Amino acid sequence: MNNAIFNYPMPTNEPVKSYAPGSPERKALQEALKELSGKTIDIPLIIGGKEIRTGKIGKVVMPHDHKKVLATYHLCTEKEVKMAIDAAMKAKKAWADMPFPSRASIMLKIADLLATKYRPLIAAAVMLGQSKNAYQAEIDAPCELIDFLRFNVHFAQEIYRNQTNRDALTLNRMEYRPLEGFVLTVTPFNFTAIAGNLNLSPALMGNTTVWKPSTTSLLSNYYLMQIFKEAGLPDGVVNFVPGSGSLIGNVCTNHKDFGGFHFTGSTKVFNSVWENIGKNLSKYKSYPKIVGETGGKDFIFAHTSADVKALAVALVRGAYEYQGQKCSAASRAYIPKSIWTPVKAEIGKMLKEIKMGDVQDFSNLINAVIDETSFDNCMTYIAHAKKSKDAEIVFGGTGDKKKGYFIEPTLILAKEPKYKSMEEEIFGPILTVYVYPDTDYEKTLKLCDTTSPYALTGAIFANDRAAIEIADDILHYAAGNFYINDKPTGAVVGQQPFGGARASGTNDKAGSYLNLIRWTSPRSIKENFVPPTDYKYPFLVK
Repeated sequence: MNNAIFNYPMPTNEPVKSYAPGSPERKALQEALKELSGKTIDIPLIIGGKEIRTGKIGKVVMPHDHKKVLATYHLCTEKEVKMAIDAAMKAKKAWADMPFPSRASIMLKIADLLATKYRPLIAAAVMLGQSKNAYQAEIDAPCELIDFLRFNVHFAQEIYRNQTNRDALTLNRMEYRPLEGFVLTVTPFNFTAIAGNLNLSPALMGNTTVWKPSTTSLLSNYYLMQIFKEAGLPDGVVNFVPGSGSLIGNVCTNHKDFGGFHFTGSTKVFNSVWENIGKNLSKYKSYPKIVGETGGKDFIFAHTSADVKALAVALVRGAYEYQGQKCSAASRAYIPKSIWTPVKAEIGKMLKEIKMGDVQDFSNLINAVIDETSFDNCMTYIAHAKKSKDAEIVFGGTGDKKKGYFIEPTLILAKEPKYKSMEEEIFGPILTVYVYPDTDYEKTLKLCDTTSPYALTGAIFANDRAAIEIADDILHYAAGNFYINDKPTGAVVGQQPFGGARASGTNDKAGSYLNLIRWTSPRSIKENFVPPTDYKYPFLVK
């Protein structure tokens, strides 16, 4: 028996490759893009390690060329959801009993496979299936998922090390058990790293999952499942079940062994599932753990002392990278009147240079939104702004879905601070700006705090330190990730644990020990070495 005490030091973040012309990573990525774009694969359900094909077929297409089918996939029925639950419960004991160093080794092997052998494949799958440019794909999967895996091992070790004190006659221990049941994971289209982490963070702590992936990110998610298997993840620990969210959610939350819910997606869906869980509490062995990261209406707030060029770059990058399809994307901005004209000019210069198109053309910064539903939703907001007396289109305002779902980066100037697109989540390349009087700094900060029900990310731009402190105070609960003189996107695992509160979720901070500890059910153990043999306490003696 190996009784060594293992140590997993704090890792460093995975370096982001440049994909510069002539670099080996660019060549490898272009080869992977050519290979994946030239074929159509079949994506089955994977339950208990077995591939299952239901014959209910859907298609995975390129958002930037929607006539190109990358894959066909099989959708589950109620039968397969129940099979997935059974498989998760069957695998649970052996996986939970596996020593932590062995579970950790599997996670670290997945990370290393992503960093080396499968780096071009997973990046290409993200680019083609989710319409991300090379850089956006690189920082998502591989890099962020690699970081989740490596840092989570370190954080889990720190949780297990957190033990209580003992006295002279007793030994006290803390045991961090997995949950008593399976975990339902529902993952979004926009980050493959999130899809991996929503499953592997509970799994690292000894849990098993039923995974409902987004149908618009199935290509990269399916390849993840192949990598999990190659790394030695036992069958049934993660069960891959594409299909209707409502069907999967209803079957899982009605099951007696439902133990937890790990979610990233819309606030509306999260609320609906939570309500369903509440209705079924009497069925469960334990109160389920519910962890969710939901919507955002993220802001950039500028003071008169802000650096104009830095602010303009943050607005463009924060609002338009990955077509604004990040939970953290800058969606509304508050800019003082005295600097609006130069800020607008800087934004205009950049937007004239920025190119939009196919991900395989590396000169394109902007690509397509994910699907037709998203395209139509975004264009509804643009149409509303064009007709409204309370708004005007400053930049952009056009879209074309004939070949791909392309929307020009759009800036709306709101004449009223609570105009529609200042309040509502859009999830597209649309930024709305409200220009406020310089003298109304604190008043407008309070307006920013109360305009949106969300509280995910936000940024303050100022060189005046007192102004920063005022903003930090007034916006104290307006963002779970708060940035000073930086865009509100791009949280890095181990540096800025991610999550928000209010309508943005439970703020359990993915990329930290705070998320991992939610997937445990601690047990306190006391062992008495010299138990008393007389019931009498000293105070009873006369």
